Amino acid sequence: MLEKNRATNDQQRRDQPTPLIAIASVIMSMSLIAIGNGLMFAYIPVRLGVEGIDPIWAGLIVTGLSAGGLAGCILTGPLVRRVGHARAFMVLSALIALSNAAIGAGPHPLLWIAARALYGFSICGLFIVAQSWLNDAVANAIRGRVMAVFYVAYVAGLGVGYATLALVDIKTADGPLIGIVFTALSILPVGLTRLAQPPAPQAATIALGRAWRISPVGVAGMLAVGGLSMIISGFAPIHATAKGYSQADVALLLSAMPVGTLILQIPLGWISDRTDRRYVLAAAATLALIASVLAIGLDGGALAVLVVIYLVWDGAAESIYSLSSAHAADRADKDDLLALSSSLLFAWSLAGFIVPGVVTALSVVYGTQTFIYVGIVIAALFCLFVLWRILTARAVPAATTGSFTPMSAQAPLPVELAFAADGEPPRREDD
Repeated sequence: MLEKNRATNDQQRRDQPTPLIAIASVIMSMSLIAIGNGLMFAYIPVRLGVEGIDPIWAGLIVTGLSAGGLAGCILTGPLVRRVGHARAFMVLSALIALSNAAIGAGPHPLLWIAARALYGFSICGLFIVAQSWLNDAVANAIRGRVMAVFYVAYVAGLGVGYATLALVDIKTADGPLIGIVFTALSILPVGLTRLAQPPAPQAATIALGRAWRISPVGVAGMLAVGGLSMIISGFAPIHATAKGYSQADVALLLSAMPVGTLILQIPLGWISDRTDRRYVLAAAATLALIASVLAIGLDGGALAVLVVIYLVWDGAAESIYSLSSAHAADRADKDDLLALSSSLLFAWSLAGFIVPGVVTALSVVYGTQTFIYVGIVIAALFCLFVLWRILTARAVPAATTGSFTPMSAQAPLPVELAFAADGEPPRREDD
């Protein structure tokens, strides 16, 4: 009886329209966090370069961030079950502020590795909390539009944060202080929100084997983009600083990259809704491959040319993320979606941890441009895998595909923090 009453109350709560201002509070909070996050992504490698610290330390910091993100993927569910969505959001925001404060203490590489690991844990947790909160609050009819606004707002915030680097004194703690300010501001909309909290979740299921049986291309895409996203966003400013580009140049390069995400995802998504998404995934991988080859060939050249190359490279990589998510969802039964989203997020986080570590190790021997070569290998292997699947597996008719939603690998997949039903998914041979 208790369970029946609870289900009835939950249904009544869902049937009530959610005020748009309440939904906007979560989106606004994440946008404010994005500004501080973008600034810190740009500030750290440039500050290390100015201090004459070996770029390898900057690579280790990126690896630490990825390790923290992997932990956040696993531990956020228990945190939310203990304190609820709103309190978890504020706790994780406070941890990001502490991470920025540690960066502001001065260029101490070991401290910065720990600080960015804390940041990685917190930002991954924040996305899981925010997106599951929004997914619970909005009706199916507008969910796609709300999530699209969420992703675009966060990517735009990152761009503003990147551009802010040009305005700060890199030799001071101005950057971390600005990051702390925006993080503190982000707590206010959530602290004052009228958005109802979802019921306490159970554990999310992570089952890579099941996800692979549902969509090999979807899982491979998440593994590919987990590596690509982290090395492009993490190592591009490291390499640009090592090549002697100025603080303003690095800020311009980074702030242009989110534009590629916004420009390329919409047309590629529109095409993918009207054909087999694997064709579009292969095209996006090819575009990323061409851009990375050009990044090597024109490395150290005119800034304007490099901005265009990195804009296309980052936009193509981010498109793999959203296309892979949509492709996997097309092939999943409704009961598999919860476990699938958790597993895809885990795959993305795992690659985001391993690949930067490999790049950091190789950079000791081959220099800071190593990340570009690794990007070439990842894009080429993924493209070949997709083409192999196209040739060896039957295509799903276009009518069975769902609707594409723009996403960013800097804003991890939404994970419904709820228990996914046990049982093997039906074996599909059409991926």
